[in-house]
Amino acid sequence: MNFFERQRAARGTTVRLVVLFTLAVLTIVAAFDLVVLYISRNNPTSSIVGALIAATVFTLLLISGGTLTKMIALRAGGAAVARSVGAVPIDPTTSDPGLRRFVNIVEEMSIASGVPVPRLFVLEQEEGINAFAAGYTPADAAITVTAGALRRLNRDELQGVIGHEFSHVLNGDMRLNVRLIGLLNGILLLGLVGLRVLAFSGGGRDRKGGGNPIALIALALLVFGFIGQFFAGLIKAAVSRQREWLADASSVQFTRQTTGLAGALKKIAGLPTGSALQDTASEKEVSHMLFGEGTKSFSQFWATHPPLIERIAALEPGFDAAQAAQLEQAYRADPPDGLAEDAALGLAAAPGPRVAQRTVRLDPVQLSNRVGTFSSDDLERAREISDAIPAEFRQLAGQPSTAVPLVLALLLDPDERVRGQQLQLVATRMSRPEAAAADSYRGTVAQLPPIQRLPIASLAVPVVVARPPGRLDDLVATLEAMAAADGTISLFEYCLTRLVAGYVRDSLDPAHRSRPGRVNVEHARDASLTLLSVVAAAGNSDPGAAEHAFAAAVQHLLPRLAVGYAPPNDCAAALDAGWNALDALDPKVKQQLIEALVVAVRDDGEVTVAEAELLRVTCGLLHCPVPTLLA
Repeated sequence: MNFFERQRAARGTTVRLVVLFTLAVLTIVAAFDLVVLYISRNNPTSSIVGALIAATVFTLLLISGGTLTKMIALRAGGAAVARSVGAVPIDPTTSDPGLRRFVNIVEEMSIASGVPVPRLFVLEQEEGINAFAAGYTPADAAITVTAGALRRLNRDELQGVIGHEFSHVLNGDMRLNVRLIGLLNGILLLGLVGLRVLAFSGGGRDRKGGGNPIALIALALLVFGFIGQFFAGLIKAAVSRQREWLADASSVQFTRQTTGLAGALKKIAGLPTGSALQDTASEKEVSHMLFGEGTKSFSQFWATHPPLIERIAALEPGFDAAQAAQLEQAYRADPPDGLAEDAALGLAAAPGPRVAQRTVRLDPVQLSNRVGTFSSDDLERAREISDAIPAEFRQLAGQPSTAVPLVLALLLDPDERVRGQQLQLVATRMSRPEAAAADSYRGTVAQLPPIQRLPIASLAVPVVVARPPGRLDDLVATLEAMAAADGTISLFEYCLTRLVAGYVRDSLDPAHRSRPGRVNVEHARDASLTLLSVVAAAGNSDPGAAEHAFAAAVQHLLPRLAVGYAPPNDCAAALDAGWNALDALDPKVKQQLIEALVVAVRDDGEVTVAEAELLRVTCGLLHCPVPTLLA
């Protein structure tokens, strides 16, 4: 099953989630109505009917209010989820060895997979080995690890865990998980309301010695809250376990080795803290999102994860409970230290060689199958690119005061007159200090090889999108004005400005922009043809060659359509007019469109750096991330 098939399958999972949630709500409403019916059984019929209607409306309002409130609280994305459970953000420029290793691993996987670097958090008080990814889209994703994971796991093991979490980022599991938190919050709110009302109702009997109806209703809400937890466990288990198996398999695919992931699971099996979270309230909220079980389940029927021994045995056949017991004894005598293991095993990250920039050959079907995933070769290339980025730029990209000027500096023109206009735009639309900072970075930015420029921008994105929404709009407008300052927009300028703009829009409205499309190609035919013509023109200076590339691409996407090659005069404006329509395409149609793009790009026999960047940014704007295309 590839990325596009998983997106379609996610619709079925969402429908199943909504059905289960609806059944749970209806069951609770019916049970509460029975309680009200019992309390008011001696009243007139009209009074009973009114009480039942009031009870039904009250229960539905309480559940929907709890769900809506939680959804609103979490609409800011992954960072909101991480903060809601007490996680602390990590400075991407940290020099702490354990945190630095975590940051490096995530950055390498981001470059390899073609998604922006997620926001990073740590649960500082949790000694269990665990992690989770949260958010609606890769642009608003956050990955959280426990202090125990950073302390106990070596680099390979931590990479296995992060690979597991990246699977959730790339497969769209995060959106479902965040929605699950919101839906279940409404059900769980019943018990909390019942407990509060019961505490202030004066007990179960009124002053005349009879039953206190308010207290009885509160007691019923409390009981239904526990029933709600029962349903919540069933729903979480129904949507979670199979995804955990798939995430384990994806982690192995990403890293091409089982020892890292298996080693992390073995340490969970052998250490007394395991993967448990001490904060039980937080665990209940994110239990279905965790790498390992946050607490011991009452029954495997309600477990959100497959049995730990089975997960290890799937990676290392023959592993059993007896070996887990041996690990317990070994770790009791000598608890593992991840950083010390790195030194002993030679796993400490060492600077890699500078990457030689060259073109690559592509196959349409192979590329579409690489969407939403990456291989160990992609990861190795990403590590080389990451290691080759000068420390100065990594520092600038990770600081709020310097990340935006760095992105602005990437667009500064070599021509002094044009550059002066660009800096004036920055000073007017944003601030003079940011214009001065961007100008001060110009000399060093100009020396960067082209292969590093978009990765550096991607490193800065998590810091950039943390700005207030109004300032983000100003930034996008300023970048677009800078790109057009000389009267033309180069491929690199278009890629950079749309890359940042796409990430910004995803971060501002993640819940809406994360929905898979449903329309067919006929609804976006003009936008598709425009995109194919622009890509064909970008890769061929000869109009005849460009026309041939366009015709081949159209034949792949719309084999029955006869249309002439007519690239737009203003390519940037024409492309911008079509992105929303293209993003609304059904996943299967998107797959065909991306294959057609590859047909256009490779028609002349090779792929240049500029074409690779345009293809990768195009896929990103369509929410179909692809691995690095530069060898």
